[in-house]
Amino acid sequence: MFRNFYGGALSAFATLALIAGAHAQQVQRDGSVYYKAACAAPTSWDMVRCEALIITDSNGNPLVSATPPVSGLTPADLYSAYKVNPTGEATTIIAIVDAGGYPNAASDLAAYRSEFGLPACTIDNGCLKIFNQKGEQKNYPPPNGNWPVEQALDLDMASAMCPNCTIYLIEGNKPSFESLGTAENLAGDFGAHVISNSYCGTESKADRKIAAYYDHPGVAVTAAAGDDGYGMCAPADIPTVIAVGGTYLHTDTNKRGWTETVWSGTGSGCSTVFAKPRWQMDSGCTMRTNNDVAAVASTSSAVAIYYNGAWGEVGGTSVATPLIGGLFGANGRRVNAASTIYAHTKDLFDVTTGSNGTCSPDYLCNGEVGYDGPTGNGTPRGLRAFGGK
Repeated sequence: MFRNFYGGALSAFATLALIAGAHAQQVQRDGSVYYKAACAAPTSWDMVRCEALIITDSNGNPLVSATPPVSGLTPADLYSAYKVNPTGEATTIIAIVDAGGYPNAASDLAAYRSEFGLPACTIDNGCLKIFNQKGEQKNYPPPNGNWPVEQALDLDMASAMCPNCTIYLIEGNKPSFESLGTAENLAGDFGAHVISNSYCGTESKADRKIAAYYDHPGVAVTAAAGDDGYGMCAPADIPTVIAVGGTYLHTDTNKRGWTETVWSGTGSGCSTVFAKPRWQMDSGCTMRTNNDVAAVASTSSAVAIYYNGAWGEVGGTSVATPLIGGLFGANGRRVNAASTIYAHTKDLFDVTTGSNGTCSPDYLCNGEVGYDGPTGNGTPRGLRAFGGK
């Protein structure tokens, strides 16, 4: 079982680093699971928060362990659930955009990949590159609260889904659309095939000012739908972005071996800012509808990550976002991501039950046969929906 600070033998640095950010947020409960948001809610339209949710005990102490995890979904679990055997190519670049520095990024990633038998991805072998928002591989910003937990999660999920891909971690100076948008454009300039964004800000008419940051034709730009239930957030509301919703994933005795339902925390809904893109055909929103696709995000089906010398569990649409990005990377092709998903709906698992709130029409917040708001067209069923074979 995972051990907390008071019951486990962890380094003071590893444990306190996890607890410091988590204690700033209110403990919440999802069934028998307790969790806290890693990052504080944004205070203005131009600021964002990371969408990682740290699993804790009932007092809000993160559940961490110095030894390999005995709970939390592993890459093998995800491969089984989503019927993928991803490899990818070193020529495919997955860019992860986050805020603040993460001094232990390389060593933590190495530990995660080693534990699960993934090939080494290091700065020395060229698989991992870390940049500041100016494009320098030095002069990194200081850590911003608990954003390093988000970065660990993003690196681990992208690694799991595309073990052979090259990963660029690009660190914005602060959690603002200006900083993260600058990093986003840098990822495009560097030739990224996928750009993953596990953060949200409140939807606002001012989002039109940031839309250009997330418009990179031929690049799969993924963004988290949010962890606050029914409702919209940016940049997932932007039509050039793949809005990624969340599910509760658990083992089952059915043919698939797994079952998914809508996660109650996932965002979804109708934009009040952006027009409906040509590839969306649902009739309940006259404007852009969220979401496009989904994957595991529930705190009751959290994934294992490695951060600052410790194992922990994390949920949120921050899990689903780099997971989907990694699958786009694994196909090894440059594609128009949104059109690919909508053209291959039969290559996704349809999520037909669960809800994330109250809405009208019902499909915007309830799992239904075919397209629905919380899970979009469904969850991964192999790589075909992401441009693969």
